[in-house]
This record gives sequence, structure tokens and C-alpha cells, in this order.
Amino acid sequence: MRILLAEDDALLGDGLRAGLQQHGFQVDWVRDGAAAECELRASPYAAAVLDLGLPRLDGLEVLARVRAAGCTVPVLVLTARDAIPDRIQGLDLGADDYVVKPIDLQELAARLRALARRAPNTHEPVLHWGSLSLDPARRQVTLDGVEQSLSTREFDLLALLLRHGGRVLSREQLEQGLYGWGQEVDSNAIEFHVHHLRRKLGAAWIETVRGVGYRLRPA
Repeated sequence: MRILLAEDDALLGDGLRAGLQQHGFQVDWVRDGAAAECELRASPYAAAVLDLGLPRLDGLEVLARVRAAGCTVPVLVLTARDAIPDRIQGLDLGADDYVVKPIDLQELAARLRALARRAPNTHEPVLHWGSLSLDPARRQVTLDGVEQSLSTREFDLLALLLRHGGRVLSREQLEQGLYGWGQEVDSNAIEFHVHHLRRKLGAAWIETVRGVGYRLRPA
């Protein structure tokens, strides 16, 4: 699940991004309101986490602008404990939920999952490729009817390949899909995840197209 995080505090933002990634989210992190508005208008996100005290454009103004533009991405607002008027105004402007600082990461992840489930037209069907099936909602993979134990990155990598229906994806495309932009990625990270997927599912499932990238072999 790809989400947008808009938080200007470097320490908090880095911690939230790392923690949400551990919960299986793909996180794009921006640090000001203008960038948040631009991303919400231009990119498809399952949900957004929006701090209200953003530079350049405050969170309430971001929310008002994107809702006026027809953006329906579920938005969870981060608020201070004593900022009840801000919470009310945020909900009135179109926020779907809020979390009070200091933030409990487990609660934040659970609320994001709930928002994504309730959002219209966000349920993704089970993906099939021969005897391989991947259920995005349950984050479950089965091979020949047997459930497979995959790490978060392995699951997301397999989902990317399945969604592209056998087309070749470059390492850069896979990195962007797995990690989002603006993150430092080890040079062999994709190769590492492909290697482990092959070990678990069988080497024949993922084909290396030399000099180009990877794809699923024809089913």
C-alpha cells in the first residue's frame, strides 16, 4: 500500500517512514505543504498522513485545496493533544481521521489500513499467474494452494511483477515501486529480494532479461 507522509520534523518523519515500512507500507515522504499538495494532486495514493504545521502551506490549507480539486485520497491528520479546534476544522474540511501526538505507530498503521479498506474503489482483486496467487488485501501468497511465507519486500516485489502482467520492469522501476522516491537504496537490493523470492517460489518464476530488468515467466 503506497501512502504519502507530509511531516516537516526530520526526526519524526524519518521514524514514521521507517516504522510504517516495517508494517508493509510504501512511504513517500515530503516536508512541506506545497509538495504535499502537488503529490496528492498528481499521484495515486491509498492514503495520506498529513501534519497540520507544515511550512510553505499549512496542512489545513493543503486539505482544503486538494478536496476542492476533487482529490478523494483518504487523509489522516496528525494533531497536537490540545488542538481540538484544529481537529474539528480538519474533519470539516475533509479529513477522514486523526491521530494525536505523541503517535503510537501501531495505532497509526491500523487506522491507515482501516481508511484504505473503507475508501471507495480501493479493493484490489486477487492476482493470479498460473498456480501462483497473491491477495493484496490479506497480504497472502499461495503456490499450488499452499501459503508461502514472504517478507514485506518480497511480497511487494512479487505484487509489482504480477500487476505488470509479464512485462519487463527495470531495476529503477522496481526500486521506485518498493521504496518510493527520495530514499537511499543499496545497489544490490533488488537482486537480493529476487534471489530470495526464487529460493522460496522456485527459480523458474522470475526471469532476468539481461541488461533490462526482470519479469514473470509466461504462465
